[in-house]
Amino acid sequence: MAEVPKNPFILVDGSSYLFRAYYAPPHITTAAGEPTGAIYGVVNMLRSLLKKYQPSHMAVVFDAKGPTFRNDMYAEYKANRPPMPDDLRQQIQPLHDIVRALGLPLLCIDNVEADDVIGTLARQAGEEGRFTLISTGDKDMAQLVNDHVMLINTMTDTLLDQAGVVAKYGVEPEQIIDYLALMGDSSDNIPGLPKVGEKTALAMLTGMGSIDAMLADPDALAQLSFRGAKTMPDKLREHCDILKLSRELATIKLDVALDFTPDQLAIKPADQEQLVSLYQRYEFKRWLAEVLAEGASTDQALGLAATPAAAAAAPTAGAPFQPDQYQLITSMPQLQQWLEKLQQSEYFAVDTETTSLNYMEAELVGMSFATSATEVCYIPLAHDYPGAPEQLDRAEVLALFKPLLEDTKRQKIGQNLKYDSHILHRYGIKLAGIKNDTMLNSYVLNSVASRHDMDSLSLQFLGHKSISFEEIAGKGAKQLTFNQIALEQAAPYAAEDADVTLRLHQQLWPQVADVTELKSVLETIELPLVPILVAMEQQGVQIDAQQLALQSHEIAKELQQLETQAYEIAGETFNLSSTKQLQTILFEKLQIPVQKKTPKGAPSTAEDVLQELALDYPLPDIILRHRGLSKLKSTYTDKLPKMVNPRTGRIHTSYHQAVTATGRLSSSDPNLQNIPIRNEAGRRVRKAFTAPAGYSIMAIDYSQIELRIMAHLSQDPALVEAFSKGRDIHKATAAEVFGVALDAVTSEQRRRAKAVNFGLIYGMSAFGLARQLDIPRHEAQLYMDKYFDRFPGVLRYMEETREQAKRDGYVKTIYGRRLHLPEIKAQNAMRRKAAERAAINAPMQGSAADIIKRAMIAVADFIETEATTDDVRMIMQVHDELVFEVKTDKVADYQAKLVAVMEQAAELQVPLIAEAGVGDNWDEAH
Repeated sequence: MAEVPKNPFILVDGSSYLFRAYYAPPHITTAAGEPTGAIYGVVNMLRSLLKKYQPSHMAVVFDAKGPTFRNDMYAEYKANRPPMPDDLRQQIQPLHDIVRALGLPLLCIDNVEADDVIGTLARQAGEEGRFTLISTGDKDMAQLVNDHVMLINTMTDTLLDQAGVVAKYGVEPEQIIDYLALMGDSSDNIPGLPKVGEKTALAMLTGMGSIDAMLADPDALAQLSFRGAKTMPDKLREHCDILKLSRELATIKLDVALDFTPDQLAIKPADQEQLVSLYQRYEFKRWLAEVLAEGASTDQALGLAATPAAAAAAPTAGAPFQPDQYQLITSMPQLQQWLEKLQQSEYFAVDTETTSLNYMEAELVGMSFATSATEVCYIPLAHDYPGAPEQLDRAEVLALFKPLLEDTKRQKIGQNLKYDSHILHRYGIKLAGIKNDTMLNSYVLNSVASRHDMDSLSLQFLGHKSISFEEIAGKGAKQLTFNQIALEQAAPYAAEDADVTLRLHQQLWPQVADVTELKSVLETIELPLVPILVAMEQQGVQIDAQQLALQSHEIAKELQQLETQAYEIAGETFNLSSTKQLQTILFEKLQIPVQKKTPKGAPSTAEDVLQELALDYPLPDIILRHRGLSKLKSTYTDKLPKMVNPRTGRIHTSYHQAVTATGRLSSSDPNLQNIPIRNEAGRRVRKAFTAPAGYSIMAIDYSQIELRIMAHLSQDPALVEAFSKGRDIHKATAAEVFGVALDAVTSEQRRRAKAVNFGLIYGMSAFGLARQLDIPRHEAQLYMDKYFDRFPGVLRYMEETREQAKRDGYVKTIYGRRLHLPEIKAQNAMRRKAAERAAINAPMQGSAADIIKRAMIAVADFIETEATTDDVRMIMQVHDELVFEVKTDKVADYQAKLVAVMEQAAELQVPLIAEAGVGDNWDEAH
């Protein structure tokens, strides 16, 4: 097996990797939509090489602009290559800047290619007895391999020495030039011998050794056994000039005139200030964190408060962090002093430290507060490691702070205050007076620009690498809980959280306050929702563990039956969960046509591919059913009973406000949003969500809310009329599209109209509609044309929305939430089209999310002011549905009232309809 000697001289084929990184995922962009995927791919590869081989000398070589000597030899050289995509071209200079900032020599030599510079330097290094490792993915470079040179493909992490070249290509490194010349190279437009491919070229070289030998005795080729050998002598004589030219074009130049030597290509110390600036500019947050952790001075590089507006918006954000000034509160006089300080402050940041991330299990270990960049403290309450110093009594401190924390007039700032509210709730404190939550503030500003956790926001907005929990607690199984961490480490970490949170508020709040609509979304939707989610999560949901255990047993039997069916079709046993085995069975043994390939070139077995194949083949359908049931079993029927809280006897999910791009809530541990409703197995799981004794489950969901929002936004008269008159919208659409009377619409016509209705709000093309309905594309296009002819307002809305998205970079919900689309101007057509589809759907999905959140706020207010204690409990939110536990004898009293509250959560041009169901379990109620 090939091994690289220590401290190799590394030469990187930058141009090759630039193109490969551009076409490989991830296709990332900055929040402003600037493409950065190629930069990320190349820099990531360079960092990997540096870390693995720790070289002292290295160069990253790129092709220079303009023609080379090969174009003088052959004008058609590389003439068939398309022009460089604009969104790749604009990544070149930033990439060069980062390479130089890393301290790596960067080379671009006129009139030659990167290959020639690499070949020359590798030869020079070999003559000096130095080993060279060439990082490339191009087969041309195999001609350079010898005792002193090896290739590495960092995308596949494979090394190629002399034996490796023979194993891969079937020829020795010194035969690679002839090999390439014989078969030509379409990517470089090297002609080669007509109709000679890899197999023929290999056979010719195996039989004759070289092109020179063939030219010396062409007739000897006729004696070889490959197909077409008899006619090869004449072909060689006829095209010998082309062959010689091809050989010259394929030969890497080893004598480029360079004014430097390998010894002069030493790696220099990285320019940390420049890296900080570049990593922040192009939003490489993980790398930025690493540089900042190494101690780069960031004030100048980050340009904090660089403008008067920024300075005014963030008076303390640019001040240096001073952990030595953080106060550790261990005496009652200190505590009283801080309590008075907080009571007199216009607002303050608060943060809790606990024993667990599970809000139902966590115990309070300490609290931190900040009133300014220089007024920050930590109050330890329950550090109990051996030798821990005496601390203030937790119950006594909380009793003193309870009035302040519950005071609606004392404004609090936090980061993910829902969690802190849970912790304080455990100790009988109801956190009130929430002025801002920096996580939600960041999310409302731009839901897709960043992760919204404190460490990410600190990097992005403050240029500060905050202390990570792992730095003070360790990793893995031996990780300490916060109560076990010595105060010397715990205090700076905890106080910094409050410090960072306050500074983030001072940076972020002005940005949202300057835009009336965004301020309204934050203040009237997101912040008021926090205590409501806390109450729902604390309430939890009752499940029937025995019923789920029975379902697991039944699913296990169904899975076994599906496996047996799969084995019969395949003619052998195999692991249905193994992608590799499935690829072999489907595409090799059963010869099912490959629909799509993975980035690494293997046949794809992704869900959308299997769904397509399942229309014509039985095995993909069985695999899909098996996958669905397996996921249901592992995620729900097996797992849910283990998640029952022993104290409450219920399960307690976590709702997340700052995850989805559109404003929708998501949930985890367990994820209640993903329980299927369209199949029997999913509905069975919902049956296990049961009502406690004396209660019923009531589920209320909005009817066709996104289509109603489409009618409202588009103001299309026909669509508005259909909803306003209470018609079946799919029948009404079918009547318009198919030109028949409403009462003459068939079930098939309604089904097709429904596909059109929902397809359009998701930006579906005629091609997508054709696939969904399994009809010819021209027929699908005809449906869409008729639809737009009958509902022109919808077409106008879609066109105006696309244009507005391109102009502003975002679209808006009814309430002004901005849904940013960073790829709306992408050069890559596929990504741009996806962004355009999202632009159509996002206002509807985002408005639906806003409406259900407004409904939750209104319902919570109704329950608090008009319902008797414990008559009604809101226990779940799933998509467009709210789920309640209602006392069975009070269902009739509350059903109509709750429906009315939900229907009044928004004023649309069409009626907003909510429909209620009641039962002993969630499935019955839905």
